[in-house]
Amino acid sequence: MIILPAIDLRDGKCVRLYKGDFNKSQVVAESAVDTARSFKEAGAEYIHMVDLDGALKGKGVNIDIVSKVIEEVKVPVELGGGVRDLQTIGYLIEKGIDRVILGTAALNNPEFVKEAVKKYSEKIAVGIDAKNGYVAVDGWLNVSEVNYIDFAMKMEDIGVKNIIFTDISRDGTLKGPNLDALRKLKERVTCDITASGGIKDIDDVKKIKELNLYGVIIGKAIYSKTIDLKETVDLSKE
Repeated sequence: MIILPAIDLRDGKCVRLYKGDFNKSQVVAESAVDTARSFKEAGAEYIHMVDLDGALKGKGVNIDIVSKVIEEVKVPVELGGGVRDLQTIGYLIEKGIDRVILGTAALNNPEFVKEAVKKYSEKIAVGIDAKNGYVAVDGWLNVSEVNYIDFAMKMEDIGVKNIIFTDISRDGTLKGPNLDALRKLKERVTCDITASGGIKDIDDVKKIKELNLYGVIIGKAIYSKTIDLKETVDLSKE
C-alpha cells in the first residue's frame, strides 16, 4: 500500500477544507514546494495534489505551482481539479504529472473517460467523491443521483484502473475513514482503490491496510500532527 500525502491548492496556498466546504478553508502552509519537500524527506514516494480553484472554475488555475513541485522536489504527483478535456490531460502529462484525476468530467461525460483511458491508459484515475453514497461533482457543490458503487463499476467497464474514493462527510474531520463504504467498493470492483477522507491516526491507516487497498491519501492529519508521516510510510511498506 502506498501513502499519498495531500496538498490542496487554493489561491496558490496549501489549504484544507472541512467536509468539502469552501467557506471553511484553512491555510495550512504557504509554500507547496516546501511542503512537498518535507513529505519526500519523510519517505513519501507519491504526492496527491488538488487544484481547488480549478475544480470550481472547470479549468486548471494552479498548474505552475504543481509544475514547480515536480521540477524541484522530483517526486511523482497525481493531480485533480478542473480537468475537462483531452487537451488538458495531454498538457498536464507534458508538464510531468504522473497521473491525472478525473472527477466531474467522468460523471458528466463517460465517453471522454473512455477516450482518455484509451490514449493515456494508467495515467488516468477517477476520483469518486460521495455524499451519503451518491457522487458529488463541481467541487462537491452538487450531489448527483448516481450511487458511488454503480459509478465505480461503470468506470471499471470503461477501462479505468485506479479509483480514488472520498467520503465527503469525513473529509477534513479527523473522524476516521468510511471503512464500510471502502469494503463494499473493494468487493465490487477490481480497480486499484485509494482511500481518502477522515484519516486521523496510524490506527486508521492500519485498518485501511487490512482492506488490502492500493493506497491512502492523508491530508489534515499530517498538518494537524495527529499522524507521523515517516512512521506511516514505514508501516505501509511492511
